[in-house]
Amino acid sequence: MKLPTVTPADIRRALLLREEIALLDLRYEAGFATGHPLFAANMAADRITIEAETRLPRKDVAIVLYDDGEGLVATGAERLAALGYTNISALDGGLKAWRAAGYEVFEDVNSYSKAFGELVEARRHTPSFSADEVAKLIADKADIAILDVRRFDEYATMNIPGSVSVPGAELVLRAGQAAPDPETTIIVNCAGRTRSIIGTQSLINAGVPNKVRALRNGTIGWTLAQHTLDHGADRR
Repeated sequence: MKLPTVTPADIRRALLLREEIALLDLRYEAGFATGHPLFAANMAADRITIEAETRLPRKDVAIVLYDDGEGLVATGAERLAALGYTNISALDGGLKAWRAAGYEVFEDVNSYSKAFGELVEARRHTPSFSADEVAKLIADKADIAILDVRRFDEYATMNIPGSVSVPGAELVLRAGQAAPDPETTIIVNCAGRTRSIIGTQSLINAGVPNKVRALRNGTIGWTLAQHTLDHGADRR
């Protein structure tokens, strides 16, 4: 099918003006993580039939497709059209053209939510403990509750010893149940940083009586500090 094209400048202008646009990177997540425009969303071409109607509920939304020279755009467009989407374009020149225009690409995934976490920490001075500090508290059998705010399946895969799964969306609701004594120090952790920061600041903003701290750099920081993770835990 013949697709209309839009330039990198068109996309940048639309993003800056906060126009509604679904800018879709059709590569697998590993490729997406190597670099993408800030507000691009990853939807691998072979997952369109599974994900599109959930993630793009309105069939006339403006969709712009791109890859990094892999030839995925035509296939992606055909699959979207078969699902009834009517406003599909391609980024002229793909990601190479975006870079050539001098526009920034961001590495990793969920870049903007991670940036938001860093902004919250900087603005609110969200308090945290290092992995070594938390390990010492565990060794000293201190009065702490380590609340893991990742999804339960992430928690079950690997977790800080003694921690309990309390997914972030439920954290403010369940923190009092997880740590009923206001003298208990609550330590919030995730895989890296962002969910720890947001969870900790959420509890502080909610006015819980406990002292609350984020585990700095989460399970990644814990591993880098050469502490051991547990596996297969099911504490909820």
